[in-house]
Amino acid sequence: MANHKSALKRIRQTERRTAVNGNRIGRIRTFVKKVETAIAAGDKNAAADALKEAQPEMHRGVTKGVLPKATVSRKISRLAQRINAL
Repeated sequence: MANHKSALKRIRQTERRTAVNGNRIGRIRTFVKKVETAIAAGDKNAAADALKEAQPEMHRGVTKGVLPKATVSRKISRLAQRINAL
């Protein structure tokens, strides 16, 4: 356990940031899951709309430092390919 005042503060900050980042990642997963279910249902229009809603949320994760830029680009690209294949 930390003994210094600054170390205790850092622990509190880390706990808060971990919770916020976890919520942000959870939101991204929810949006991606909506796209996945629309693809599984074979509904191209719904999948495209869901992807349009998911993209800003995923890019927001990049700007907030939760996900790497390349990871988000790869995931969006693969989802778009699957939608186009419908």
